[in-house]
Amino acid sequence: MPVSRVPEHRFGASLKLLARFGSVGIVATILYAALVAVFAGSERIGLAPVQASLAAYAAAAVFSYLAHKFFTFMSAGSHRTEAPRFLLLTATGLAVAYAAPSLLTETFGLPLFVPVLLTCLVIPALNFLMLDRWVFARRGGRDETSA
Repeated sequence: MPVSRVPEHRFGASLKLLARFGSVGIVATILYAALVAVFAGSERIGLAPVQASLAAYAAAAVFSYLAHKFFTFMSAGSHRTEAPRFLLLTATGLAVAYAAPSLLTETFGLPLFVPVLLTCLVIPALNFLMLDRWVFARRGGRDETSA
């Protein structure tokens, strides 16, 4: 049986896309951490830790949406379509990050590192696929229905 090979130019393009995706994720994570510190640590702002975390997460999500739209996926789709999809995907990831430790540690008695590791591996991989195939599917002359 012949082995199917990905053309070299497609492989290189895929690596570049993954690199852009990863760099946006790293910057969004650093932004989140810095904003939590500012929001919770500033006497002027002085948010409680949970409020600071949620505000920072929201700000990092806005950054992430714009960076993925214009830098990672270079989407030509409308904000009206893509922003709600991104918001739903982000909320789903947040829900999984909340539910996984509860379910896997409290219900099944697994150590905390298991759900944290699963969340750190599964959510970015699923996000990449969903961002590529659903949220920002309209780019480079390809419309949302042809993917």
